[in-house]
Amino acid sequence: MSPEQLSSYANALIRVLVDYAPKLVSALIVLFVGLYAIRLINRSIRRIMVKRNLDPTLTKFLADILLWALRILLFVTFISNLGIPTTSFVTILGAMGLAVGLSLQGSLSNFAGGMLIIVFKPFKVGDTIEAQGVIATVLEIQIFVTKMLTGNNQTVFVPNGALSNGTIINYSMQGERRADLTFSVSYDSDIKKAKEVLLNVLNKNPKVLKTPAPEVFVKNLSASSVDFAVRPWAKNANYGVVFSETLENCKTALDEAGISVQPFTLQK
Repeated sequence: MSPEQLSSYANALIRVLVDYAPKLVSALIVLFVGLYAIRLINRSIRRIMVKRNLDPTLTKFLADILLWALRILLFVTFISNLGIPTTSFVTILGAMGLAVGLSLQGSLSNFAGGMLIIVFKPFKVGDTIEAQGVIATVLEIQIFVTKMLTGNNQTVFVPNGALSNGTIINYSMQGERRADLTFSVSYDSDIKKAKEVLLNVLNKNPKVLKTPAPEVFVKNLSASSVDFAVRPWAKNANYGVVFSETLENCKTALDEAGISVQPFTLQK
C-alpha cells in the first residue's frame, strides 16, 4: 500500500470520527445520566412502597420489573443516539421474546401464578397452608415458586402456577382453629354422663378457648356405638397441643368414669 493510499484512508477515518464523535458523546452522556436516574427512581419507588406498607414480596417484585423495564428503554435510547436504526432491533427483540415465551410456557405460567399470589394474597409469609398435597409453613414467595417448610423440617418448593390454580387451605388466616374429634362409647354407657365428662375435659384445659365455646354433642348412632363430636377451639399456635391433649385427657377421663370407649376412635 502506497503512502498516498495510507494518507487517504487516515483522512477518511478522521472524517468519520469527527462526524461520529458528537453522536458518541451524546449517547455516552445519555447512558451515564440514564443509569444514575434509574438508580434514583428505583430507590424512590422502593421508599414510597415501604412507606405505604406494601407487602415486602410485592415491593421487591414491582421494583425489579420497573428496574429492568427502564434499563431496556435506556438501552434502546442509547442505540438510537448512536445512529443505529432501532426498528430492526425492536423487531429482533420481539422475535426473541416470542421464541423464549414459547419455549418457557411453564415458567411463564409460574410467573403469572406468582403475580396472582402476590396481588390477591391467599396467603403470606409465615402462614401454614395446605396445597398440592403439602401442609407446610410459607417461608418465601418467589417469582416462580413458593418456598415452604413442613412440620418434619423438609423444605418444599411448589410451582406458583399449580399453586394459584389449585385449592389452598389457609390455616393461619383466621387466627383460631377448631379441632374436630369423634369419641365412640358403648350403648350401655350413660350418654348424659359421657357428654358431661367430655365437656368438663375441654373446660379444664386452659389452652382451649372459651369463645367460641367448645362443643360436645351426639354425632351419630352407629351399629355398635354412640359417637360423640368433640370440638375444642384453639389459637393456631396451640392447635397441635390442644388436639393431642384432648385425645389423651378425654380417654383418661372416660376410663376413670367407668365409661367404655369403643375400640375405634375416629379422628379428623
